[in-house]
Amino acid sequence: MTDKKPSLPGWNHTPNVPLQVSPVFRKPFRAGAVAYWFWSRWFLISERLILVGLAVLTWAFFHPSQEVAQTLSVGWIAAIYLRNLILFTIVAGGLHLWFHGYRKQGERLKFDPRPLARKAKQFTMGGQIVDNMFWSLASGVTVWTAYEVLMLWALANGWMPLVSWDSNPIWFVALFFLIPIWESFYFYWIHRFLHWPPLYKRVHSVHHRNVNVGPWSGLSMHPVEHVIFLGSVLVHFVAGAHPLHIINHLQYLTLTAASTHCGFEALVVKDKSRLALGTFHHQMHHRYFECNYGSLEVPWDKVFGSFHDGTAEANEAMKVRRKRIMGG
Repeated sequence: MTDKKPSLPGWNHTPNVPLQVSPVFRKPFRAGAVAYWFWSRWFLISERLILVGLAVLTWAFFHPSQEVAQTLSVGWIAAIYLRNLILFTIVAGGLHLWFHGYRKQGERLKFDPRPLARKAKQFTMGGQIVDNMFWSLASGVTVWTAYEVLMLWALANGWMPLVSWDSNPIWFVALFFLIPIWESFYFYWIHRFLHWPPLYKRVHSVHHRNVNVGPWSGLSMHPVEHVIFLGSVLVHFVAGAHPLHIINHLQYLTLTAASTHCGFEALVVKDKSRLALGTFHHQMHHRYFECNYGSLEVPWDKVFGSFHDGTAEANEAMKVRRKRIMGG
């Protein structure tokens, strides 16, 4: 554990800094730290465990059978679209009302002191919230559903390796733990690609309209970015999957986009932090742009010099790097 250093100016709340990447990639290797890292992210009351439980419920009650999924038809595709639309609206809308609508915990654990923008010239749909809702629901849910339909249809027709509890219980369980690690690896590289100037200007800038973020901001993207971002799920054509893994993978991508962009470090109920949600690591990316392209799960930002650990020293280093990039 590191001592808490002074907060950066301009923020309402910052976590303990310097921020640390996964202990799997730290030296010296400490097995206890690695065990605690995974325990804190997976067990007790954790977002990842909740999402696995949600995937199980979705698969059990709101999912077409393998026989039905073998043939593309409007009925089951429309049912999945409606289910995803309702689910994302409940999650993103619920988080928005809790944190920003009814302000149930006020400013407590809120990163950015500013309110979400009601009107700003960069938004084209009547303000930040409406703009974010449009891109999330009109494009995000549509692309999410298209990928889910593609993967379930391919799996039902035997075009993808089926991983079941009966055939391979170890790999069946391991896939749930590997999905976030794969996503962290994948996200860093596609995110750097999206910051390539021509692609940033035409595509990624839609997401970066949100300098101060809220739950609806996470999936607010250009349709091309939705295709790239949610394309992470295509790894199952190689790694194999059960329908449960497909559902969990896509719900992990979309629903954590809402939670990690909620603007607050955690959900506070009865004066206690009950559930970790927002990430200061990514919140800094939205304000500073040229840092923290990935996540703390894999250390690519540290390897390539774009890691901002939340300290004043890192902030100064980022300013120097920005001047170098801009040719100053």
